[in-house]
Amino acid sequence: MAYEDPRALPLVLLVEDDPEDALIVRELLEDSAVAVRLEWARSLDEARRVLAGHPVQCVLLDLGLPDANDLSALTVMREASDDAAVVVLTGRSEERAGLAAVAAGAQDYLIKGQVEGEWLGRALRYAIQRKQAEQAAVALQTERVRAKENARLERGLLPTPLLQHMPIDVATRYRASRVSGTLGGDFFDVVEADDKVVHAVIGDVCGHGPDEAALGVCLRIAWRTLVLSGLTGVALLRRLERILRAERGDSEVFTTVSTLMLEPDQRTVRVWRAGHPGLLVHSGDELSWAEVGHGPALGLPIEADWHEGVIELPEGGGLTLFTDGLFERRLPGAEPRWLGERGLLDVARRCAHLGGEEFVDALIAGAEEATASNASADDVAVVHLRWREEP
Repeated sequence: MAYEDPRALPLVLLVEDDPEDALIVRELLEDSAVAVRLEWARSLDEARRVLAGHPVQCVLLDLGLPDANDLSALTVMREASDDAAVVVLTGRSEERAGLAAVAAGAQDYLIKGQVEGEWLGRALRYAIQRKQAEQAAVALQTERVRAKENARLERGLLPTPLLQHMPIDVATRYRASRVSGTLGGDFFDVVEADDKVVHAVIGDVCGHGPDEAALGVCLRIAWRTLVLSGLTGVALLRRLERILRAERGDSEVFTTVSTLMLEPDQRTVRVWRAGHPGLLVHSGDELSWAEVGHGPALGLPIEADWHEGVIELPEGGGLTLFTDGLFERRLPGAEPRWLGERGLLDVARRCAHLGGEEFVDALIAGAEEATASNASADDVAVVHLRWREEP
């Protein structure tokens, strides 16, 4: 394969203290059909400096270095650059050492004095390919483990609504951050208590990643347990904050929450918001933005309390709850402008005639379309609740 720029050639690092052996390796590489750049290091320290400053594809490593014992040279090289394949060089009487090196992580071994140019070139190519295959296998396994962990966390963050008798339709969606591609701390839940009150929650743990997701799972399960035990309103938020402070790994982590009670009269909604965004109120095909029941986010070092807000729904009315990832999105253009709450309300009003699942999908799609390629860097959770009109 021809390269216009010599710097584009694969870089091979030869770690060899004997100048004659180094010269032989160089001549063998020149005789082979493999086009590479060769760097020569006479010691492990010199090799570490090369690995720290250059992307090395393969290391040709003499096991008989004066500053290494047994397989310590191999350990040092693998720690210095785990991306590089390693082919060890041994003497005729040290073939067992070569086999031990392969067992310890080297891709191949060669015996000095028994190598021709073609063999050396083939060994380098195969070693690099084996290393790439190993890395691909590790990456695949890591992705599988991550997928399983995400699935487990997703089951905890995004449960099936626990409803019994009340005629209410629930539509939910969750979108992981487009930047990280992993679950964050957004969570929600909907349950119906024995007194036929429908409770709903939506929350957002600040930050992204498995720790935040695990904390979100903890808070979501705690919320469901406390609600089914009869705790509501300010007392519920105080208990959740206590759990948050005990479970968070960093004292600066906070959580925004909206918790609601939809009364059996299918009209009255009691709302408590802990630093969470407002909500959309549905009245037929009309939509409005509600900011009721305000209070600080959970976990902040401030002395404040939460206040109950009340919303009166029309017959067949409903609510849409969401996390801030739905509207904290940059609009296209040179000027830093955001979709914001007003922009989201405009998007929602264009699809207000839709019901349930269709409305939620159209709302998310509309927000993404309005911001074009500037997709949200945050997770997005949406919960839509609407009473069914009795026949």
